[in-house]
Amino acid sequence: MQEATIASGSEVQEPDATLNSGRKQVWIAWIPLVVLPPACMLLRSVSSPWVLMWLLAGAIFIGCKWQTWWCARAGGFHSVSRSVAYLFLWPGMDASAFLTGARPPKPAWTAWCWALLKTCGGIALLWLVARRVPAELPLLRGWFGLLGLVFLLHFGSFDLIALGWQSLGVRAEPIMQSPATSCSLGEFWGRRWNLGFRQLSHELVFRPLYLRIGLPAATLLVFFVSGLIHELVISVPARGGYGLPTAYFVLQGLGMIFERSRAGRFLGLARGVRGWAFTTVITAGPVYFLFHPPFVFRVILPFMKAIHAL
Repeated sequence: MQEATIASGSEVQEPDATLNSGRKQVWIAWIPLVVLPPACMLLRSVSSPWVLMWLLAGAIFIGCKWQTWWCARAGGFHSVSRSVAYLFLWPGMDASAFLTGARPPKPAWTAWCWALLKTCGGIALLWLVARRVPAELPLLRGWFGLLGLVFLLHFGSFDLIALGWQSLGVRAEPIMQSPATSCSLGEFWGRRWNLGFRQLSHELVFRPLYLRIGLPAATLLVFFVSGLIHELVISVPARGGYGLPTAYFVLQGLGMIFERSRAGRFLGLARGVRGWAFTTVITAGPVYFLFHPPFVFRVILPFMKAIHAL
């Protein structure tokens, strides 16, 4: 029997051997996530806010990489070099695809050009455009720098890395899949925006809970957990704006639930122009809550100065 659709808009599938391979010693998979972030917090009093941000982000990233690798390590044969590549040379979180997935087709040259263009655009926003914003508008300066950083990393450099691995025959899908073209929140969060985190939140939070507490509650819980993680990386280093990132992600969950409600289906919020407009308003409109002023002033602007972007 076909199961309900997940919060991200794709079908829930039965857990496979890859995902269950680490159950006997599952506690080992969680060691870095449990140990590293608190260890970083011990440095809070002696680290600059932007340094603490990168330390916490790195700790969570390393913990998640280890967790996904540990659970996927028995899913099929892969070499030590492939494991090292996944752990240290790939930002995605789909371990089973990277380690044992089928060989992908060679990427087209247009994909290389587009990824390079996005990378250069991020560099331009961060090191050229932001500094030309009047100093009397520091919040706007920070926003341009933050936008440039996102384009440089998530949309540009990570795409180039994915294309590089695909050229070598490794199944490495870009973590960003043209999110601006999404015609529903389910499509945006489930199939286009930061697929690395989507994969992780689905397997660790949504899959174990949706049959127990229901689809709406599991959907909301996934976004609530995402909000807490962003609080750790955004609000904690900034020492302010607490609760705003969580409010942003809870709003996303509520928007997705409404989108799939009878009223949402009647209004056509999950398709076409209406769906695109609804998705854009819900995701981009309150982004001020996610990247709030304390974060921009105390973390992003000092970081931009440190890298000579200002």
